[in-house]
Amino acid sequence: MKKSQSAVGLIRALGLDPAVVPRTRPIYRRLVDLFERTISRGQIAPGVQLPPERDLARAFRVSRTTVVTAYRELEAKGLVRGYVGRGTFVAARPEPGSAPFAWRGKVSAAALQSSDSTVRDLVGAAADPKLTSFAAGQPALERFPTDEFQRALNRILTTDAAAVWRHGPTEGQPRFRAAIATRFGGEADHVLVIAGAQQGLDLLARCLIDPGDAVVLDRPGYLGAIESFRNAGARLVGWDVTRADVDELEELLLRYHPKLIYVNPTHQNPTGISLPIRVRHELLELAERYRVPIIEDDTYRELTLGATPPASLYELDDTHTIVIRLNTFSKMLAPGLRLGWISAVRPIVEQLALLKQRSDPSTQNLSQLVVTELLETGVFDRHLGGLRGEHRRRRDAMVRALRQYVPAGQLRFAVPEGGLYLWCQLPGHVRAQAVQQHALRESMVFVTGEPFYVDRGGTGQLRICYSAQPPERAVSAAQCLARSIAHAERQAGAEPALIPIA
Repeated sequence: MKKSQSAVGLIRALGLDPAVVPRTRPIYRRLVDLFERTISRGQIAPGVQLPPERDLARAFRVSRTTVVTAYRELEAKGLVRGYVGRGTFVAARPEPGSAPFAWRGKVSAAALQSSDSTVRDLVGAAADPKLTSFAAGQPALERFPTDEFQRALNRILTTDAAAVWRHGPTEGQPRFRAAIATRFGGEADHVLVIAGAQQGLDLLARCLIDPGDAVVLDRPGYLGAIESFRNAGARLVGWDVTRADVDELEELLLRYHPKLIYVNPTHQNPTGISLPIRVRHELLELAERYRVPIIEDDTYRELTLGATPPASLYELDDTHTIVIRLNTFSKMLAPGLRLGWISAVRPIVEQLALLKQRSDPSTQNLSQLVVTELLETGVFDRHLGGLRGEHRRRRDAMVRALRQYVPAGQLRFAVPEGGLYLWCQLPGHVRAQAVQQHALRESMVFVTGEPFYVDRGGTGQLRICYSAQPPERAVSAAQCLARSIAHAERQAGAEPALIPIA
């Protein structure tokens, strides 16, 4: 919110003269018209605090009751919002046309905190056929087991169609929960089925976070987690996951006394790194000593392209009393399924289910039952084997193309052993947003590093989802990046490097 001007100062700044306000209409109505007009013209911007009622009444030589009535009318129109003990603030401009009020001014203060559209923009770009997107995290959808999925769907509709169409348990289909526990570990009654990892993060944030609570999370880290915890009112504290210094983490625990720790320790998004087994043990020991629960985002564990990664934190937590595990089939099968799960102790599963029922009484039965068939018949594991091979081809094709077409030193990255991403560093004077904007003009989409940081960071970094596009598009992506980096260098006033000609 912006600081209030004095009543007299505001009136002078707007070129108004309280002495000439006509008396031909109710004076409160004239004040409403006056403020509505100036807000509409942008002379008073959203967020500006209006003068206190008594001060404005004195400046306009009217009663305080008149100003109170005018402010209430402006609030009913959605143009201003009053806060007890804080004052009245401009909320929105009038809607065009004949709308009786400004809708944005009716939006709750809590909802207005949700202003980051990055996730929506990423999935929107991935769905746009006019764009070639390397932005949103997406597996090689061409490898999706369509025929097996169709056969499983037909079997379910033939043998037990009623199970598909009736209401299902909020916790998830019992058969599906059992299949998850059998394949991924844990106990069936410790599983809550969710509509993708993002719903899980939202539920966990609402379940565990009170406004003002501190949350320690990866820096850089998953932008969806950052958004969920921030919208819950958490104070976000970044732990440098690239250094993975456990002493630094302990200092953060001592300084901020966080409510929880969020980590993505295996083929991490966005960096692709995996925490060594020693760090995992030390992380668990710290969490137990300081009594801080851990949310482990295990989304990318099954997408390894090299050696088997270290055991998950959930596995290492023998009693499953410290770690809550989050996972999704969006990266192993397809994001369109909107199907994932949380593994946690029973009291937390129960509380999460109570929260979930408010907006999602039950996750879609059909997708649960079809994926259950894929898990039980071995189709899922055979699919994973082929998917890993395809991801390896796409990773290697992108790495070769970037090394061939982007000049040396212009884009640094480590080759990941799994996951979906290359985490790239640009030269110090090149801004990732300039690179992104130029690439978009060529209908190619990459995501910049800023959304992955809880504080300022990432201005010179890009994330490339190499798995999202077939290998044959890697060359055009690399050439586009080379041109975009050269353009960004020129914008920054640097001498552009030569770009190899294909």
